[in-house]
Amino acid sequence: MAREKKKPRRTAERILETTLALFNRFGEPNVSTTAISAELGISPGNLYYHYPAKDELVNSLVDRYERALGELLGAADAVRDVEDAWLFVHMLFELIWNYRFLYRDLNDLLSKNRRLETRLQAALKGKVSAVQALLDGLARGQAMAVTPEAASVSQAMVVVLTYWLSYEYVRDPRRALEPEGAAAALNRGAFHVLSLLLPYLAPAARGHLMALAGAYRAAGGAGANGDNGATG
Repeated sequence: MAREKKKPRRTAERILETTLALFNRFGEPNVSTTAISAELGISPGNLYYHYPAKDELVNSLVDRYERALGELLGAADAVRDVEDAWLFVHMLFELIWNYRFLYRDLNDLLSKNRRLETRLQAALKGKVSAVQALLDGLARGQAMAVTPEAASVSQAMVVVLTYWLSYEYVRDPRRALEPEGAAAALNRGAFHVLSLLLPYLAPAARGHLMALAGAYRAAGGAGANGDNGATG
């Protein structure tokens, strides 16, 4: 029996996937709609039929990002120990990596597309709430002590989450955001976010975090405390 052929992807979906790949690789300001249509092998008119302006492409990609982020942030409520926290933060970094053009070009995008301002502010607030839920879960699981200082660390964790890829880019502009550097960059990011909790973690939880960081470093080359060839 002949295998049923897969239906071709809709043009609008293909356009978004190609746009995301190009934005992530070269940065949104450096990718024109002409380059996108050429990469797809379609006419500019076909592209404009689906997305009449470049901002429409950006907004549609942000729609996807918001949906994925909303689904992920709810998982913070289930965190009870350091391993849960590591997995959650790593998954959050994976999502950020998948839409890294938003973080790489954040200031430029906000200056050109005012509609993004409230949307990205809402995403930021969602991250703060999720990180606070993560801290509450660790406290309920007796993995960390709740102190006034610990309660304020959630904001610092979100700052690292938001600007980690920018830091990586400054460290090594030619390689930091290339796919082959993803594993090491995400592992370093996850460790540095969670390392902010080290003063507040119970001894066993602190040891567990360091063991996790070491295991990921060994598996992925340059890891939590590693270096990818640049000084930082």
